Amino acid sequence: MVIILEDFYYGRLHPNELIKPNDPELQKINQKTIDLLQMLKARLSEEDFDLVEMLYDLQSDSSSLHSALSFIQGYKIGALMMIDVFSDKDSVYEGL
Repeated sequence: MVIILEDFYYGRLHPNELIKPNDPELQKINQKTIDLLQMLKARLSEEDFDLVEMLYDLQSDSSSLHSALSFIQGYKIGALMMIDVFSDKDSVYEGL
């Protein structure tokens, strides 16, 4: 049984949820971000900190969209590689 195809068909395939970031460098960066946000919260007025949070949320949204576009591009390149490997013709790759 091909479960991954069923999950894909029914919209249950979420690659971003499969990522388990355990890179120590990423953990350090995340901790520094949390620490900096806490310092800003202590120093800024509530209104100013709300602006910082809005900026942080926009940056997060931008990063998520960029990750999705990168995933899609990588998937397309992988699919082109598979077509190229199994094709009897000349390469289908014409550059990106």
